[in-house]
Formats: sequence, structure tokens, C-alpha cells
Amino acid sequence: MFENLFKLSENGTTVRIEVMAGLTTFLTMAYIIIVNPDIMSTTGMDKGALFVATCLAAAVGCLIMGLWANYPIALAPGLGLNAFFAFGVVGGMGVPWQTALGVIFLSGIFFLIITILPIRAWIINAIPKSLKMSISAGIGLFIGVIALQIAGLTVDHPATLVTLGKVTSIEVILVAVGFVGIIALDRIGMKGAIVIGIVGTTVLAHIFGAAGGTEMNFTIPSLAPTFLQLDIVGALQYSMISVIIAFLFVDMFDTAGTLIGVSHRAGLLDEDGKLPRMGKALSADSIATITGSMVGSSTVTSYIESASGVREGGRTGLTAVTVGILFILALILAPIIGLVPRFATAPALLFVAVLMVRGLTELDWDDVTEYGPAVLAAVVMPFTFSIAHGIAFGFITYAAAKILSGRFSEASPAVYILAVGFGLLYGFDLIG
Repeated sequence: MFENLFKLSENGTTVRIEVMAGLTTFLTMAYIIIVNPDIMSTTGMDKGALFVATCLAAAVGCLIMGLWANYPIALAPGLGLNAFFAFGVVGGMGVPWQTALGVIFLSGIFFLIITILPIRAWIINAIPKSLKMSISAGIGLFIGVIALQIAGLTVDHPATLVTLGKVTSIEVILVAVGFVGIIALDRIGMKGAIVIGIVGTTVLAHIFGAAGGTEMNFTIPSLAPTFLQLDIVGALQYSMISVIIAFLFVDMFDTAGTLIGVSHRAGLLDEDGKLPRMGKALSADSIATITGSMVGSSTVTSYIESASGVREGGRTGLTAVTVGILFILALILAPIIGLVPRFATAPALLFVAVLMVRGLTELDWDDVTEYGPAVLAAVVMPFTFSIAHGIAFGFITYAAAKILSGRFSEASPAVYILAVGFGLLYGFDLIG
């Protein structure tokens, strides 16, 4: 059965290799089970329901990717997009979380539509590499700012907006220990370094009495508080256009980049460097996002951590299916989630932020028309608490820089169309 479904022999792999690769991938991305509910619950959403929604959304995405597209790529609610959901859209713009879920639903629908149509390939291929890298780096900086706030390392200040918190507090010290611990474990190749960092910080928090009012609940939480609570009608407001675009673009670039990068490492690209069945893989992402919004999750996206499973020999969809099954089994871990204090997730967020900011190293630092708009886009995201503003500023500045420097032909028509579109959104005060 497995041979016919996943073509194991054709891909030079076995059931054992694929299952072990799936286990490896799951361990490297399991942190999202803890981190996602922690971030999303700041909106007022039920944390227990979010835990279940996270596991279910990830499982659906992985199973579709494995059974339909037959790729060893795992999916789960995206870190960064969940932060934008919670702190940028709900917290910053004052949008109800139900409406924000409606935005996620619509972005998934639009993603599916452009995946079916030739528009997807046109957009992905037309957007310059510098802007793609800056979006990833900007999200990393965004996550880093949030992590520092959660840790208590930075606090509000009326004059300077932000200042240094109490560095001698037990929370800050434990976050620092956890962050350095994750770095050390990752350096020696330890599987699940991020998960170990969260667990270790949690244990130390309880030892030193810093865990606060955490408690263990021995029942699997109900999904009812978030299930089908999305407000699609509210998401259709003009003011939500830029937010939908932001979620759509980030998911599209992130997913496409992850698919190409991981598939390249796995030797799955064809002789032209293209990924066969790209449409199916992207459709799996969009369907998972739509499903996730219905159960109460932010955007579901492909995880770069899938590369860890590929390194272990994963070459087919059986790897992704294994990850999906493990996410379902993870529901039994629900009692443990209540023991994790919020600051214990900060080391993981900081580490992921560091990894994402590395995208800036791939910029062309000899061409200011490339790195100038890219850096601006990345910086705008954390300082405006909005991924949407970062993307908009990036496209507008990139187009203007190319035109004013007499290098109009270096940017694709898609860049200019999107730049004008973002400019009009600002002009009519429809972007937030």
C-alpha cells in the first residue's frame, strides 16, 4: 500500500526511513504547539481551544501535503503570521479576533484561486528576491520585538517609547539561559532543540517559583470556543484589504521559498530547477489555511524545519503523513500546556527570530536600489507592528528607486502594479 501510494522505491527510501524522518521533523517544529496558543490567546481567544486548533490545522495540512502532493513537507500555523494576527491586527488595529479569522479564511480562498490560475506563478516569479528576503527578515525582527516584551527585557517608556526592563529579574535570567541553551543544542545538532529549550525554561521556572499561576488540566480542551467563530462578513470591509494582502503575500512567498529550498536539498527538483506538482503543494497550504480559520487558527504554512526530516532521508509524502499523525497524537499532551509560563516561550521566539533575520545576508549589498527598499521593509514591520506596512513600503520604495535611478526595466510589471495598488490603499486610507 505504502509503495503504491508514495512511490517509495522510485524515491530510494523505505517506510522506516520516512517514519523516522517524520519524527525528526515533528520534534523540530513541535514548539508551535506551545507557542501558537500562547501568542494567539493574547487576543482573548480560549487557550485550550487554540491548542486543539493548532494540532488539527497542522495535521490537516500535513496529511493533504503527504497524501495528495506526496512531498516530505510539514505544515503548521506560521510563526510570525500568528504574531501579526495577535499583535498587529487584533491588538494594534483593534479588529475582533473573529473578524481576523475571517481575514485568514479569505486569504486562504484567494491563495487557492491564484494557485489554480496562472496568476500565482506570475507573482512569485516577478517579485524580486530582495523583497522576498526582506519580508522573512522583517517578520523575524517583529518576532524578536515581541519576544523581548514577553521576557520583560524591554518595557514601555513615555519619552523613548521603549527602554530596558529589569535585567536582574528571574524571568529575564531564565529567558537568557533558555535562549543560550537552544543555541548550544542547535550547534551540536540536537534534534528538537527549541522544544528542549521551552521545556527546560519551564522546569527552571517552577524550580525557582517563577511559573506563576500555571496549572495542569487532565482533559483535552474543547474546540467549541473557536470552532466556526470566524466573521467573514466583517473581514470584507475595505479596511481589511491590506491585511488580507499581507497574509496572502507572506504565506505565498514563505511557502514557495520553503518548498523550493527543502525540495532542492531532497533532490526533488527537475532538470530545469522547478518543482513538479507545485500546484498541489501550494493547494495543500491554502486548503489547510482555510480549514485552520474554521477551527480557530491563524495562517497555516510550510515549515522550513522540514529540512531536518529531509536530512534524515525523508523523500515522500509519508514523512508529512507521519508528522500529521504525530500532531493528532499530541492532543494528549494538553495537560502539560498549562504548566508552561508565558515567558518560557520567549527563548524559542528569539531563536526563530535570529534564524529568519539571516535572510538579509542574501541581499545584493552592492546595489542600493535592492538593499535600500529591502532593509526599509524589514525595519518598518517591527516599528509599526505591522507586516502589511512593511510589505507596502518595500514595494513602493523599490518601484520608486528603480524609476528614479533610470533602471525601470529591472523591475517587473507586477512590482509596479503592486506598488501603485499599495499607494492607492494609503491614499484612500484603507491600509492599516
